Amino acid sequence: MAHHDTLLFDLDGTLSDPAVGICRSINHALARHGHAEIDPAGISAWIGPPLEQSFRQITGVQDDDHVRALIGAYRERYGDIGYAENTLYPGIPEALQALREAGLPLGLCTSKRADFAQRILALFGLQDLFGFVSGGDIGREKWQQIAELKSQGRVGPQALMVGDRAVDITAAHRNGLAAAGVLWGHGSREELQAQRPRHLLATPDELVRVLLAD
Repeated sequence: MAHHDTLLFDLDGTLSDPAVGICRSINHALARHGHAEIDPAGISAWIGPPLEQSFRQITGVQDDDHVRALIGAYRERYGDIGYAENTLYPGIPEALQALREAGLPLGLCTSKRADFAQRILALFGLQDLFGFVSGGDIGREKWQQIAELKSQGRVGPQALMVGDRAVDITAAHRNGLAAAGVLWGHGSREELQAQRPRHLLATPDELVRVLLAD
């Protein structure tokens, strides 16, 4: 039996591939506010980090009000249709079910706003597998979300973060937790290896095998 008191899962790039909806919603916001649109081929760079950081880097704009306006336009489209332009990774439902059946509590920790995350879980019928959803917002980073979950007693010192980007690994480590990187998402092997996760996993099946033996 695995010893982890909680498994914290990232959402985008870990449970599902949101590339289409995120790209179209980013470009909707950029066009609305007079910025050049991004190339869909480069969308992976903007999946995972907080939206506020992504818009600052894409546009070079540092004005807080303008960044908030971009985020507002993004959320307008994303909340209407973008959240559903999303594809569940093969094997994820079975992997989550196996972990739950083995007695492991699951939580979601995403930079995405919590209500959007809950709608995506419901879209794929996964909502009942998770004990809680921690979502991000403007000015709220993933390491702060994990710190809050720890302070609330919702995760203990043996929790493990599972995600596809460096931010997932560093957020866990900053809070003294272990982390596992997954290779089917939007982060590269090199990006993840550089953060020295406990595990680097190639498939959802491997995730189950490794975490149950951890």
